[in-house]
Amino acid sequence: MDGVFALASLFAVAFVAATILPAQSEAALVGLQLAGYPLGLTIAVASVGNTLGAMVNWALGRGVSRYRDRRWFPVSPKALARASNWYRRWGRWSLLLSWAPIGGDALTVAAGVLREPFWSFVLLVAVAKTGRYVAVSALAAGLWG
Repeated sequence: MDGVFALASLFAVAFVAATILPAQSEAALVGLQLAGYPLGLTIAVASVGNTLGAMVNWALGRGVSRYRDRRWFPVSPKALARASNWYRRWGRWSLLLSWAPIGGDALTVAAGVLREPFWSFVLLVAVAKTGRYVAVSALAAGLWG
């Protein structure tokens, strides 16, 4: 049961890291890998959790007119404006930067604001976030460097 709890915790921290609260999902991922959990499984769990969290941001972006003034809204007006401008300039391909710790969450909200179709959003964000976890895992395992 400890294994299920550890993986559920990784999922939860990865989900939260993509939404309204700051969290370090990379540290949790590497911690579980150093504890002997399989690389593929931990990457998959973290990627799914983080992608689902980004989907929450997309949904918030879709309803931005109702939620943007709420204290819990995950992106400041300034960051949202900057991300929206970036998104308008580079289009959906900017979502490949959704993994970035600064600005990545704002891009996922901007995608909702600017009505990016859901399935292209999910595909691009999943690729970006999974790529980040693969890179972090490879570095932690000493496969690069």
